[in-house]
Amino acid sequence: MTSTEKTDVLIVGSGFGGAIAAYHLAAGGAKVTVLERGPWLTAGDFEHDFLLGSSYTRIFDFVVGDGMSLLGGNCVGGGSVVYFAAMPRAPRFVFDRVNATGARLWPKAVSREALDPWYDRVAEALPITQQDWNDVTYAGGLFAAACAHAGRTANPVPAAIDRAKCTNCNWMMAGCRFDAKRSLLLNYLPAALAHGAEIRPLHEVQKLTRTEDGGYRVHYNVIDDVDYRVHHESGVIDAKIVVLAAGAGATPVILQRSEADLGRMPHAVGRYFSGNGERLNTAVVDEDKARDLLGLGRGEGLAAYGANQIGKGPVVASWDALDGSRPVGSRYSLEQLYFPPGFGTILAQVPDATGPSWFGREKKELVRQWQSWLTIFTMVEDDNEGVFGPPPPTGNAVRISQQMLGRGPIGYVPTESTLRGWAESDAAVKDILERDGLARVMPWTNDVVGAYTVHPLASCRIGDDPETSALDDGHELRGHPGIFVTDGSAVPAALTVNPALTISALAERAVPGIVRAARERGVDVEYGAPGPGGETAGRRGVKPQLPGLLGQ
Repeated sequence: MTSTEKTDVLIVGSGFGGAIAAYHLAAGGAKVTVLERGPWLTAGDFEHDFLLGSSYTRIFDFVVGDGMSLLGGNCVGGGSVVYFAAMPRAPRFVFDRVNATGARLWPKAVSREALDPWYDRVAEALPITQQDWNDVTYAGGLFAAACAHAGRTANPVPAAIDRAKCTNCNWMMAGCRFDAKRSLLLNYLPAALAHGAEIRPLHEVQKLTRTEDGGYRVHYNVIDDVDYRVHHESGVIDAKIVVLAAGAGATPVILQRSEADLGRMPHAVGRYFSGNGERLNTAVVDEDKARDLLGLGRGEGLAAYGANQIGKGPVVASWDALDGSRPVGSRYSLEQLYFPPGFGTILAQVPDATGPSWFGREKKELVRQWQSWLTIFTMVEDDNEGVFGPPPPTGNAVRISQQMLGRGPIGYVPTESTLRGWAESDAAVKDILERDGLARVMPWTNDVVGAYTVHPLASCRIGDDPETSALDDGHELRGHPGIFVTDGSAVPAALTVNPALTISALAERAVPGIVRAARERGVDVEYGAPGPGGETAGRRGVKPQLPGLLGQ
């Protein structure tokens, strides 16, 4: 065991929740240490292949649970390195959602109007821009044309992409080697480093204990950079404030493992998990119909579409069902998405299969047509059905392979409401893409890994009710002052859209409260730094919500 180190603020995880907190606290004068489980890769390290040991396997965490599997980032920058950079704001009705007893899922203090200035801060910092039809890829254009043909609307999505640098290589999930995707490696994290924050990759936090002075001791293992099942050493760091941002699949596990030392955790820790209601459908497009029905073409001698691999992530979405007057569970978004070969190839089912739907001879023929695929990503309102069981011996999962794959403690049984939402959204996808024989559609199978999500949420959620929320509306863990949670686990429920911007806005909103708590514990820290690139418009926007805290 190494000797005990000390820091003012210890942050677990370097994704959106961790990086934003790290920047502001370091810029305010605190000594900040960030522990990140995954490796530290930059543009030159991101590879365009699927080989074991490439960036593709090193920077992902794929955890298979009981009825639900989670796919997330495992690297410095977290989910921002592997995300598709779609950054819509959550609809207003999301914040008004109630549970079966009529109680709000979100704290009263958090509404779309209250969150908008914090959305603005993130949009300015990354920055986020609205794509237009000139930015739409072949896949996005096909989906938009199909929506129009079916009498529905579609729109380009806002994205954190530098369009001048983007090459449409479609390798966004393996990290962007051109620095066109505005990950946290390009803004909040370098700004935090410039203000003295320390980032330590390959450090996996196991649990927290208390120190004699009322602070916290963070226990970690150092992970091998090739085989994540191997631990080289362990250590501890004492901190006055701890910010957990390890992701919705890991943060509750750390807290559960800490309960024996810290005392009882809030009931909601590891409960009410949401997969953001996510579902995927694969369509096989009839090239002749794409030309004749939709009037599409890529030039002389080329298939009308046949370009699934060209482009980037989501560029077009249909938001027709994002109507607050619709019943809960019937509100969802449909988003065109490129999911690269590998995981998506395994789970894609054969439409109208006479034999097995996800393997066999017919599946081989389906895979042969992969360039004519179109994948549609659905985000509905699920019922927060997920529950975490007892923690594994170390980490958030039992590692099955040297990288990427693990078996985790999450259990998920979808309710009838969630199943209806998926069925309704599946029917909408079929109506759009099978109309007049344009394509054949089937959802991805749940038979292999259960339901699946790339946006896990709500396993340590904020709220007003101590019985159903682990955190207060300032993101502080109930009963354990000085511990804050700022990742996706703090989001109370499914958002019906990509959650990265909402997670980031909530993290920005939480920082002033973390600063207050740090001051109360003797940390000489201020709040009020500009954005990581020196931006100030967003800072002015949130000032009315922070009386007495901003020094300028």
